Amino acid sequence: MNTAIFHPLYKHNSCFVFPISPYSHGGHHMEMSFLLYTFLTLPLLLGLAKSDPESLQDYCVADPKPSFYLNGVPCINPKLVTTAHFTTSALAKPGNTRANPFGFNVTLTTVANLPGLNTLGLSLARVDIAANGVVPPHSHPRASEVTICLKGSILVGFVDTSNGLYTQQLRVGESFVFPKGLIHFLFNLESAPALAVSGLSSQNPGAQIASLAAFTSNPYIPDDVVKKAFQITTQDVMKIRKNLGG
Repeated sequence: MNTAIFHPLYKHNSCFVFPISPYSHGGHHMEMSFLLYTFLTLPLLLGLAKSDPESLQDYCVADPKPSFYLNGVPCINPKLVTTAHFTTSALAKPGNTRANPFGFNVTLTTVANLPGLNTLGLSLARVDIAANGVVPPHSHPRASEVTICLKGSILVGFVDTSNGLYTQQLRVGESFVFPKGLIHFLFNLESAPALAVSGLSSQNPGAQIASLAAFTSNPYIPDDVVKKAFQITTQDVMKIRKNLGG
């Protein structure tokens, strides 16, 4: 009987390897060997995945005008770094909560207004919410988020992949964490403006508002798909798109 022979797990170039012996052959056994190899190695590879790469130096101040494109932002010459690269006043002023129909504004630190955060795997956001305004259900595909309420009273919550809802009313000084990639929201419960600050585990967390993605994409998601997904009519689709500015 032809059987696959597996050698002990070893490490090579920072990767774990579980090789299959070259003596493995035979259609059925080769297929089983491949499946077993995939089953054993995939968890190891996924375990090595990280959201943002580790920095190999003390800092990497962003060069805002690189001559080439890459996943991230290149560094300027360390000899040109100053204290100003690690300081920003971007979050000092309230944002315009009237710029959208939801009544909120998010001001985010980026490599453009805070070059020193480049490669550090974090960012900070100021969240202004008008009276009874809402940061609608949205997600950050590349970051977890922890939010602290600095003013007012804010209802926060997220939905997990089992469709379970977790909510909490935050008062001044209280915090809440949103796991990476999960749909979450913030709602101002009071008739006065609210303020929160959020820390995110990526310098470029990304943000996708669920309602805008579903109804105002460019080009639009086909009407038949939206109607079926939300169990609504063509008139409903047109009305929602108009309300959202689509």
